[in-house]
Amino acid sequence: MSLLNFRRPAPAAAPQNGAVEALMQGFSLEVMPRTAEKVVDFRAILPEGTRVYIAHIEGTPIADMVATAARLRAAGMEPMPHFPARIIADRRELADWVARYQGEADVREALMLGGGVATPVGDYDNSMQLLETGLFDGFRRLHVAGHPEGNRDIAPDGGRQIILDALRWKQDFARAKGIDMAIVTQFAFEATPIIDWANGLRREGIDLPVHLGVAGPAKLQTLIKFAIACGVGPSLKVLQKRAKDVTKLLLPFEPTDLVAELAAHKVANPDFAVEALHFFPLGGIKANTDWTIAQGGAAARPATHA
Repeated sequence: MSLLNFRRPAPAAAPQNGAVEALMQGFSLEVMPRTAEKVVDFRAILPEGTRVYIAHIEGTPIADMVATAARLRAAGMEPMPHFPARIIADRRELADWVARYQGEADVREALMLGGGVATPVGDYDNSMQLLETGLFDGFRRLHVAGHPEGNRDIAPDGGRQIILDALRWKQDFARAKGIDMAIVTQFAFEATPIIDWANGLRREGIDLPVHLGVAGPAKLQTLIKFAIACGVGPSLKVLQKRAKDVTKLLLPFEPTDLVAELAAHKVANPDFAVEALHFFPLGGIKANTDWTIAQGGAAARPATHA
């Protein structure tokens, strides 16, 4: 896809460095129907072909999800809706969702999740059960969840073996079906644990590419609130340390240092599992896209090629 339809906003600062700009290529963004409504024109803030995930929070009508996907498709973006297993009643409902997304929004990609609710509302408890239905066999690309700091919903004891086994199963599924697959992660705030986790995947024989979750620029209090709610682990201490400095308490927290450290590691280690960044715009979509453009994200390759 061409970037000719990308209408740049006011000039932003030059990218921090070439390594950061390279890592920014093919970045993605996450929205919800209610946050997407606040964006007048996605083409004014994102390169054409950008992959935009649509988070499906329990209680959100499927009509709103599909309408958001259709709007993104019409704007030249690549919509990737969430399919959270634990909020789907049964195969009939799942089939209806898939048919509506494909028929009304030409959805070709999906993020498969267990979902954050404690008790499933219906027949499904995990994303592997959704994949086994066969309803996603015709999708071009499927992403699955990764957790650099563990996931207490899956492994309450903090263990990682069950998570690794699930990723191996999904990797085998993708290979058998000929579907492109990647791991997209929860956000974290410290580079070293992320690097160790990604390297650990490779040692375990999991070679799916990683699209690393990054919290976009936001007030410190906002990030701490979301980090606790989303179960972010030890890297939360990065925010807590900053909160002790009253001179920084009211300043927006930006992921610049984290991204720069990861980009430098990628240059030194070209086989590093992280191939792209996925942004959670916790401080607002516009604040996030302004930051990505300033870091070189305006040159992002179309998500359909990622």
